[in-house]
Amino acid sequence: MSFSAGLPMTTAFELPGHRVSENLGVCYGLVVRSMGLAGDIGGFVVSMRRGEVGQYTRLLEDSRRHAIDRMVENAELMGADGIIGVRFDSSEIGGRSLTEILAYGTAVKLQPLA
Repeated sequence: MSFSAGLPMTTAFELPGHRVSENLGVCYGLVVRSMGLAGDIGGFVVSMRRGEVGQYTRLLEDSRRHAIDRMVENAELMGADGIIGVRFDSSEIGGRSLTEILAYGTAVKLQPLA
């Protein structure tokens, strides 16, 4: 279980110590990012020698965090106490070195177990 901005979330479909009392629906956060020309050239050069391409790793880590923050904001607007079934999806857009990162889950109301 993870807490972001005080909102518990998990990839599982239950939160320990809580009961889901209401399903509020899908919540999501979407981010589209580009490395830019300099980043693409630098990443290409690094990828030629094998190993991790740190520029892309940092970009995707930051993008996932940003997508999670947006998902949490969306869930809070829905009145959620937590998010279950959290997942990520990513794709390239239009072959232009744009990457879409989507974080999504189910916004829920929670009640503590007695």
